[in-house]
Amino acid sequence: MAAPLMPKATAVWLVDNTSLTFDQIAEFCTLHPLEVKAIADGESAQGIKGMDPISTGQLTRDELEVAQKDANHKLKMAEPKVRVPSLKKKGPRYTPLSKRQDRPNAILWLVRSHPELKDSQIIRLVGTTKNTIGAIRERTHWNSANLQPMDPVTLGLCTQIALDAEVTKAAKWAPAKPEPVEGEEGMDTLMPATESQEFGIDMTPPAPAQPDETISADDVFANFSTEKSEDDQQNS
Repeated sequence: MAAPLMPKATAVWLVDNTSLTFDQIAEFCTLHPLEVKAIADGESAQGIKGMDPISTGQLTRDELEVAQKDANHKLKMAEPKVRVPSLKKKGPRYTPLSKRQDRPNAILWLVRSHPELKDSQIIRLVGTTKNTIGAIRERTHWNSANLQPMDPVTLGLCTQIALDAEVTKAAKWAPAKPEPVEGEEGMDTLMPATESQEFGIDMTPPAPAQPDETISADDVFANFSTEKSEDDQQNS
């Protein structure tokens, strides 16, 4: 049996404003008759403000009047004016029959294009089973020879937003790549001399520049003196 939204507050109001029996109030409010008696005696629910079930649409006035005239009548909840749909439990993803034949192709595409995805993520995207994913990974699927990798978004098996979300989540789970060590592949290192010669690269270091000979002032004037003495001898 459905209960009022606030059972004790409703029981307080019914005790104060109606002539219903403790059993009638207890059954309507899903309480024990002794609890209702304690409310009537002021031993329980002190400080709780009564709530009128008629104003809230949980009980009709006609139903209340009938119950007050007949002590054996059981109060019934009023039919709600607005029905709230019950939440469905999330089950396995449903794939239309027309698209189920394309599902293995989509799984093959996901396995090849995004190997970082977990099986649980692929199951959420295309609605398959872990055994099917394993068979496609290991090429033991009954139709492996005819499978062609196809984008599940293009096939309409999932949305691009859902695929991007799963890929981003998988990237966060992936372990960080170790930084390359000096000397390993990918690092900028000097080419050995033997290899550089094979490519015609001259690795011979240039010869150091020779310093200019220094000329002193005495050498310069000595030349002038020699030329002058030769001129004097010719004139004489």
